[in-house]
Amino acid sequence: MRRTAVLGSAGTLIAGTLVAGVLAAPAASAHSDRDHHDAESLGVAVAAARAAATGVDWQDCPADWGLEKPIQCGWVTVPVDYAKPNGKKIKLAVDRVGSTGTPAERQGALLYNPGGPGASGLRFPRRVTTKNAIWAGAAKAYDFVGFDPRGVGHSAPISCVDPTEFVKGPKADPVPDSEADKRAQRKLAAEYAKGCAEKSGAMLPFMTTPNSARDLDVIRAALGERKLNFVGVSYGTYLGAVYGTLFPTHVRRMVLDSVVNPSRDKIWYEANLDQDIAFEGRLKDWMTWVARHDATYHLGDSYTEVRKQWDVLRAAAKKNPLGGRVGPAELIGFFQNAPYYDSMWAPVAEAWSAYAAGDPQPLIDSAASDPTDTAGNIASENGNAVYTAVECADAPWPTSWQKWDRDNTRLHRKYPFMTWANAWMNLPCATWAAPHRRPVEVKTHRGLPPVLIAQSERDAATPYEGAVELHKRFKGSRLITERDAGSHGVTGLVNPCLNTKVEAYLLTGKLDARDQTCAPHATPQP
Repeated sequence: MRRTAVLGSAGTLIAGTLVAGVLAAPAASAHSDRDHHDAESLGVAVAAARAAATGVDWQDCPADWGLEKPIQCGWVTVPVDYAKPNGKKIKLAVDRVGSTGTPAERQGALLYNPGGPGASGLRFPRRVTTKNAIWAGAAKAYDFVGFDPRGVGHSAPISCVDPTEFVKGPKADPVPDSEADKRAQRKLAAEYAKGCAEKSGAMLPFMTTPNSARDLDVIRAALGERKLNFVGVSYGTYLGAVYGTLFPTHVRRMVLDSVVNPSRDKIWYEANLDQDIAFEGRLKDWMTWVARHDATYHLGDSYTEVRKQWDVLRAAAKKNPLGGRVGPAELIGFFQNAPYYDSMWAPVAEAWSAYAAGDPQPLIDSAASDPTDTAGNIASENGNAVYTAVECADAPWPTSWQKWDRDNTRLHRKYPFMTWANAWMNLPCATWAAPHRRPVEVKTHRGLPPVLIAQSERDAATPYEGAVELHKRFKGSRLITERDAGSHGVTGLVNPCLNTKVEAYLLTGKLDARDQTCAPHATPQP
């Protein structure tokens, strides 16, 4: 799960207020739920049969998509509502690059989802055109296929607010100093939810993970594939888990990397609270590393000293936003990259070190939004809209402000880095206009082949317990643990122990007789 923004003070949205305890949409009866599920099952079969007959008309990609030849692009048509396969339809953007091996080596298409919800997968084929060594073996066997999920990018994109207003900063400090601060943030969250309903209301009831899984099955059919080969990272693991539950006999190979806890009790409110705790732990890992390299960064020679420097920086930005553009919210948005990805440890530390040495510009340039980046701002707003729409639609959310306040106040005492920022980002779900569905009960059904799960022990965005939970639910799966590590998305990192196991599974379908543990990938260097 990717946090792309802090909602607080996200521009001038549409007027509205949050009323504590607003009732959620009434739950459907078990009978109507079952009828709707049966209609959706029939609908996806109809849509997949049509897609198989139509195929994909592959063409050179549009010039402004940034996808070089020989990558090709096309479209797959899906129904907005699978219970009504003859109703309104949208087109999903897909792209591919052909396998690099011999015809005898080719095993079909490999589809990829990088997470979010709200992230585009269209850059996946570039792992071939840029000669990514980690994926070179798999590229000999598979066409690499990416896609924009429904609502994302080029696939009937949704929106909740003007992108220029969405990125405008500095935003209010996510950590409230008073009840008035909380009321202001609650008002913003309600305005954001209302903006989503006004700008994208027709799509919101259908922006669910099960519908994206159905879309994935239609794409599979359009590609002419009898079964799906899939790599999912972060939220992509939940998409894969739901697909494997709904379409167990359609799975051929599936790699799930950095796993969202699929328990119904965790999707999505509790999962976000767990994330707040994990981010604090990984932030400490990074700050301890910064202290170890004090000769380079000069930010303190112990975790305690580095953490104090963070508090000093945060307070300074709150009093006077850096360059008039970077306050605490923007700092969190930038600094969270270090707990997410080890590759960002040095860049974040370097910008911070320059600030401490008297040059704030690298930190301002890294943390502030760029109002001239029209395409980037549109993508950022769209990604946040999809993130919110999917998480709100997938599951029930608390509607009592007292519960949100109590839970996040408690967590903030011990885990202050991300807790309130995360709360405000998700609070629109408390007043969401569209229905909340009940999450799929992720589990093994007959026909599901062995699935490979990969996870680092100290992942902040998707805590390790999620991988353990999915491993229990998918019988016959294997879990590879990268111990003493915490980067998010481990299959993209250079770690021969892990890389060779993933490649062997994709090429042969074989898994180790038992779960495996790999030593950590190389520690970043300044």
